[in-house]
Amino acid sequence: MSRRLTDLEIRGELEPVAAANVNRHEAAAPAWNPHDYVPWDRGRAFARTGGIDWAPEQSQLSDVAKAAMITNLLTEDNLPSYHREAAEHFSLNDAWAAWVGRWTAEENRHGIAIRDYLVVTRGVDPVALEQARMQHVANGFGATAEEEARHKTDFLLSVAYVTFQELATRVSHRNTGKVCNDPVADRLLQRIAADENLHMIFYRNVCGAALDLVPDQALEAVCDVVENFRMPGQGMPNFRRNGVLMAKHGIYDPRQHLDEVVRPTLRKWRIFERDDFSFCGEQRREKLAAYLESLERQVIRFEEQRERRFARATLRKEEEAKAG
Repeated sequence: MSRRLTDLEIRGELEPVAAANVNRHEAAAPAWNPHDYVPWDRGRAFARTGGIDWAPEQSQLSDVAKAAMITNLLTEDNLPSYHREAAEHFSLNDAWAAWVGRWTAEENRHGIAIRDYLVVTRGVDPVALEQARMQHVANGFGATAEEEARHKTDFLLSVAYVTFQELATRVSHRNTGKVCNDPVADRLLQRIAADENLHMIFYRNVCGAALDLVPDQALEAVCDVVENFRMPGQGMPNFRRNGVLMAKHGIYDPRQHLDEVVRPTLRKWRIFERDDFSFCGEQRREKLAAYLESLERQVIRFEEQRERRFARATLRKEEEAKAG
C-alpha cells in the first residue's frame, strides 16, 4: 500500500485542481442580483413603521411550502459556521482562499434572496423566523461528538461531505420552488439551485482528483460520509417535524437522497468500476455496496409506509365527504 498523505500534502497536491476549478466556476457562474427575484410590489409596512404586523391568513404558502422554505433559509443562514469549517479544512491560502471567499459570498446571496422574498410576501411569521435564525446561528454547525470520535474532521471528509450536501441542497431548493405555487418563488429557487449545482461540481471535481491521488484514503472518506450522512440543517428548531413534512411530500425524501444524490455521485467517481484500490480499499468498497443495498430496502419501506398513509388519508376524506 502506498504511503498515506497528510491533509497538508493532499491540499498541496490538489491546489492546481482547485485553481482550475475556481476559474471554471467563475466562467460558468452568471452574475445575478437578489432584488431582481423579489416581488417588491407585494410589500407593505409592519406595525412599527405604521403598517400591520404579520398574521397567518396573509401567507399564500401551504404548510409544506412554509416548512421547506424555512428549512432551506435557516440552512443558508448558518453560513458563518460553514465558512469557519471551510477555512479550517480547506485553508485560506492560494486557490483554496479564492474558492472559500467566492463560495461564501454566493451562499450569502441565497439567504438574502429567500429572506427578502418571505418578508415581502409575508409567507411566514417574520418574528418566529428571526427567533429561529438567532437560535440556529448561535448553536452553529460542526462535527458531533460521535463524528469527532471517528476523526471526521479532515480535508478529504470535508470535500466528500460538501459534494453530497451541495447536491442534496440543490434538490431541496428545486423541489421547494415547485410546491410554493408561485412562479416568482419558483424562479428564485431555480436560480439558487443552479448555484448549488455549480458548487457541487467544484467539490465533486476536487474529490475525484483526490480519488486519483490517494484512492484508499479518499474512498474511506466517501464511504464514511455516505454511511453517516446528515443534512446541515440538523439541530435547527423544528428540523425533524419539517424534515418529515418535506419527505412525506417529495421535497427531499430517502428515494431522492439515494437516486438523485448518492448513486449519481458514486457513478461519476466510478467507485464500483475503479481498479486502483488496494485489497483493504476493495474490502471497504464491498462494505459500501452492502450499505447501499440496505439503504435501498429502507427506501422501499419508507415508500410503502407513505403510500399507506396517503391511502388512509384519502379514505378519511371520502368518508367525511359522504358524512357531510
